[in-house]
Amino acid sequence: MFRQQPVRQRVRKGVILTTFLLFPIIMNYFSPYVIIDGASQGIVNGSFIVFGLMFLSALVLGRAWCGWVCPAGGLQEAASMVNNGQFKTGKRDWIKWFIWLPWIGVIVAAAVSSGGYRRVDFFHLTESGVSVTEPIQYITYLTVVGIFFGLAILAGRRAGCHTICWMAPFMIIGRKLRNVAAWPSLRLVAQSTSCRDCLKCTSNCPMSLDVHGMVQRERMEHNECILCGTCIDNCSQDAIRFSFSAGK
Repeated sequence: MFRQQPVRQRVRKGVILTTFLLFPIIMNYFSPYVIIDGASQGIVNGSFIVFGLMFLSALVLGRAWCGWVCPAGGLQEAASMVNNGQFKTGKRDWIKWFIWLPWIGVIVAAAVSSGGYRRVDFFHLTESGVSVTEPIQYITYLTVVGIFFGLAILAGRRAGCHTICWMAPFMIIGRKLRNVAAWPSLRLVAQSTSCRDCLKCTSNCPMSLDVHGMVQRERMEHNECILCGTCIDNCSQDAIRFSFSAGK
């Protein structure tokens, strides 16, 4: 019998699917290329600002962006209807860093060679405000969609988030800074004595994390956790909950 999802998860999935449908409009504001082009001309552009906001949000909200807003997340969760298998986490999670670090180096080099940032133009290369308006831009759009969708189909849930996402490191670094400072932020807390070992938290986690093991240790912090609340909404014993507090 079909089991209706909790309201929170219906809202969350509705939001990320909507942002995916809006992706042809907003794509350039997440573009790894547009930020390089802007840096080469000394321009603080839309993607620079958006990536900066992602980092700042992670200081308080962790990777909640990935769980609640990210268009690529919406695409990959839709792909789970085809392949809902768990992604094998671990060493593969480091792939995105081998992409991110050289990319950041290119941005810095481009900015330095141009004499530094001199002006702000949020709509740089997106003068109409819409990202996909020309045939070549449709090719870029379909390529990005195809890569993320293909990875999710071939490798399992949110495989792109684990492996190729150039946005995740901004939030992981922001979260690590928050953990060092231990100021109040959104996080998960668990009470292991309430757990009945049903393993629903692990089997339903969109990021394929061993949530049950995290509950048993009562240490819910994880670099790949996107604070989507799926584990909370699948736990009938209320062993996991959201908290806005200063703990780790």
